[in-house]
Amino acid sequence: MIARAAAHYPGQVMLGLLALTITAAATLAIPAGFRLIIDRGFAQGADPDEIARWFRYLFGIVIVLALGTAARFYVVTVLGERVVADIRLAVQGNLLRLSPAFFEHNSPAGIASRLTADTAQIEQVVGVTVSVALRNLIMAIGGTVYLFYLAPSLAALLVIALPLVLAPLAWFGRRVRRASRESQDRIAEVGATVAEVLGAMKIVQGFNQEAREHARFGVAVERTYAAALRRTRLRAIMTALAITAIFGSITALMWRGALQVVEGTLSGGTIAAFVLTGVLVAGALGALAEVYGELLRGAGAAGRLEELLRERPAIAAPARPLALPVPPRGALAFQSVTFRYPTRPDTAALIGFDLTVEPGETVALVGPSGAGKSTVFLLAERFYDPQAGTVRLDGVPLVQADPAEIRRRMALVPQDGTLFAASARDNLRYGAWDADEAAIWEAARAANAEEFLRALPDGLDTFIGEGGARLSGGQRQRVAIARAILRDAPILLLDEATSALDAQSERLVQEALQRLMRGRTTLVIAHRLATVRAADRIVVMEHGRIVEQGSHAQLSAAGGLYAHLAALQFSDAAAA
Repeated sequence: MIARAAAHYPGQVMLGLLALTITAAATLAIPAGFRLIIDRGFAQGADPDEIARWFRYLFGIVIVLALGTAARFYVVTVLGERVVADIRLAVQGNLLRLSPAFFEHNSPAGIASRLTADTAQIEQVVGVTVSVALRNLIMAIGGTVYLFYLAPSLAALLVIALPLVLAPLAWFGRRVRRASRESQDRIAEVGATVAEVLGAMKIVQGFNQEAREHARFGVAVERTYAAALRRTRLRAIMTALAITAIFGSITALMWRGALQVVEGTLSGGTIAAFVLTGVLVAGALGALAEVYGELLRGAGAAGRLEELLRERPAIAAPARPLALPVPPRGALAFQSVTFRYPTRPDTAALIGFDLTVEPGETVALVGPSGAGKSTVFLLAERFYDPQAGTVRLDGVPLVQADPAEIRRRMALVPQDGTLFAASARDNLRYGAWDADEAAIWEAARAANAEEFLRALPDGLDTFIGEGGARLSGGQRQRVAIARAILRDAPILLLDEATSALDAQSERLVQEALQRLMRGRTTLVIAHRLATVRAADRIVVMEHGRIVEQGSHAQLSAAGGLYAHLAALQFSDAAAA
């Protein structure tokens, strides 16, 4: 995945490789410079100009090394930042395509941790570790070649020893990779726990659960520490083995070289260059062993992100989607629909469900919790496909239509008035991003939201906080209604839009909803039956089936489930 992302920037990759090659070559040229200085500059009878010449040569190498290192750092770091940005965009783009079924199995907080902690690890790998590894690899290869040029017999012994060094490192490397993956998983768990607790802080403190949550977080932190300890222990052992094997081999070779100097088969400058180059090669191999663990850790992080990129949406447009009729009518039909959630395959949320909603009709769905009311909304917007039966919009089966086109014809007002951490303007135009100022204020007026929106410190440009925290519950709900008005969709879905409001806010919201519902097909979920008396039809659901339907008067007179629920609610209201 990292290589694919970097391949989009061949110019920067080539510049980085060039800078790496120059710096590695300059580093390896330093021993050659010392060889010339010792053999020629320090030779008996050498004049000062000759000595100065070789020292100028060495200083020139240092300048090239400094400039090449700076260029390498800049190019590779910028490339790393760009690659990480592209990976984040790609993962987020794919997540936005996935259906809700994916998020039933995967915690959003855990996914967020992957997009932060794992991408930060990749950023470190691409921006630093990879360049260090490549530089040391080039130095190891180039240095080995130079060693053969200086003293073939000694270099041959070095090459023979390499497999003995690399074999245990490869074995440890596999274990380090597994440990690194486990460590990243534990880090994700910590992030998910923090996000969950901070998002429910009022509940935590309201129920005096601070100590329990602290203990639960402590367990997650200790598991993360234990995983990191295992990873670090393995890396430490691998590094110790690598350094011992590499530098031990170099020491043995230097001993052999010293004997050859005594015998007169090698010059002092040659053995000095061999020793310096050998140290550089050993250091390069040691650094490779050390960064290998980091590379494996980055590979583990990349693998976790690759999993998200490989996910494919369970709900997708067919290769040749059927076009929905134009102009839209707003007819919705459920025909013998049976549906089970992926996480609850043994329990049917809807069983043989049949419902036809005519254009412009207002249908209220009522019933006890778990009856399947919200499932009807999810299937209507094609967040899921039923296991049996058909859902049709204006006569077109939803499975044969483009989900994006289906959702363009619907506007949802959720129970909690979900808003985003943005300005009031951006929240209002979320369903119609190109809406102009006049249209926004017209929608706000229709939703009984104009007065409080004009009173905000910066008007529509006021930041309303995370989830609209700077607004009251009634204000958030009226912003959600104004957003649906701007959407101007033929089908309106109202999910308990007034259930959590006080009497004054409920009156204002109900007035706004009445204006919103005019001329639109409307499906309403309501537990408070007083809010659905005026519906054209009330559909009573229980255990995923329709058990009654009719007007409020008809159902009250029938003496069935609706009459029972109505009697309970209205008697409680009268008692209150």
